Amino acid sequence: MSNEVRILIIDDETTIRNTLRMSLQPFGYQISEAVDGKSGLLQISEFHPNLVVLDLGLPDMSGLEVLKEFRKWTRVPTVVLTATDDEATKVRLLDAGADDYLTKPFGTKEFLARVRVALRNVGMIEATPVFRSDDLEVDLSQKKITVAGKDIKLTATEYEVLSRLVRDHGKVIPQAQLLRQVWGSTSEDQSHYLRIYINQLRKKIEANPSEPKHILTEPGVGYRII
Repeated sequence: MSNEVRILIIDDETTIRNTLRMSLQPFGYQISEAVDGKSGLLQISEFHPNLVVLDLGLPDMSGLEVLKEFRKWTRVPTVVLTATDDEATKVRLLDAGADDYLTKPFGTKEFLARVRVALRNVGMIEATPVFRSDDLEVDLSQKKITVAGKDIKLTATEYEVLSRLVRDHGKVIPQAQLLRQVWGSTSEDQSHYLRIYINQLRKKIEANPSEPKHILTEPGVGYRII
């Protein structure tokens, strides 16, 4: 599997990048590097990594800001490197979507172990901002939806529901999870909200909303997009 795994290292320290690259390359991982947050975000959309190694202290923006930005459209596993070991920092990182973190200095063996665990726990997904299925195209990085080349306008909530489905396309997302992600933790029993917005989305992206081919209902469980 390693020959197919792409890892992006986002760190402004040349020594750290060199050390991580030399640790990873013997195992066949494909490596790309970025020296700041802006170029890192660009690399995520172009290199389509299966794993991101992200330094918390970057020169142009914080690693936390970078993480929050790409978490809007991808769940690619991410290991954050941090110089601090305080509990508040760890909580912020995990709440923002980090899969793991390492406190500097760290050993090569531990780093490689964390990489393996992150890849194993999340699975072989990649950071691909564009979802295509037949005539439907959803560009998560640009927040642009088209059907047969025609731009589709969505409300903020409609887009949030659609983007949550697209990030895990092919998988069934439980109703309670979607409600929690879009409307908050106190909304899990408000399934009528979700039905309303799923129906609105189908009217906008499906050729025949009564016989949907993109957003499918899994009775008693939730929804998935294919």
